Amino acid sequence: MTVTLAALQDFLTRELALSVWPFFRVAGVLMVAPVVGARLVPARVRIALAAAVTVVIAPLVPAAPPLAPSLVTVLLLVQEVLLGAAIGMCLQMVFDALIIAAETIAMSVGLGFATMVDPQRGVTVPVLGQFFVILGTLIFLSLGGHLALLELIAGSFATAPIGVPFTAAGAFALVAFGTEMFAGAVRIALPAITALLVVNAALGVTSRAAPQLNLFAVGLPLGMLLGFAIILLNLENLAALTAELLEAAFAAAGGILAP
Repeated sequence: MTVTLAALQDFLTRELALSVWPFFRVAGVLMVAPVVGARLVPARVRIALAAAVTVVIAPLVPAAPPLAPSLVTVLLLVQEVLLGAAIGMCLQMVFDALIIAAETIAMSVGLGFATMVDPQRGVTVPVLGQFFVILGTLIFLSLGGHLALLELIAGSFATAPIGVPFTAAGAFALVAFGTEMFAGAVRIALPAITALLVVNAALGVTSRAAPQLNLFAVGLPLGMLLGFAIILLNLENLAALTAELLEAAFAAAGGILAP
């Protein structure tokens, strides 16, 4: 049996395509997805994890177009990265909703000055936001979100094969889920905001009835105390809403992949 150089090159090109195409989509997901996409995770770790996931799911990937040195190939690779980033962005929006809700509550309670650097994004956020993000991360892992994410990545190649153009319906599904992020933030922060509004209204009436009462000396500690109590009582609701948002995020990611 004679093997020519052209045949060997064609064989290597096909085999390499089966690993390179999925790698770019997986890398796009892990670049943005929560937990793994945090800034505290080194880039080398993310690349190694993307390569490991690619090795596992490569046999399940349908036939991919050959890797030819052309502009079309470059555009398809960019599309795979963007598609993976869109999937990860859907899940990341859930944690953004937690941070938005925490910032709203912190400003109302008086904890807006207590800030720290967010290790996931490298920006300054209230400490309460980090508390909510930690709770959201634990809920995500306890519900098997990381396993569901891997299952979604593996199934994405059957739903949206490599080389199929990214449709406008998929882009609209990603944009539409942005409304769910803000709506989820409002639902999480609404109990605390409502209770603090009632407290501030009561303090306002009290200050009018007793002008000699120092509103700042009483109102700030009372608001912080009641804020902590409301957050403690609202933890169960927070867990339920986070799980609901995660379920909606996976459904939105599936909508992005829909043809």
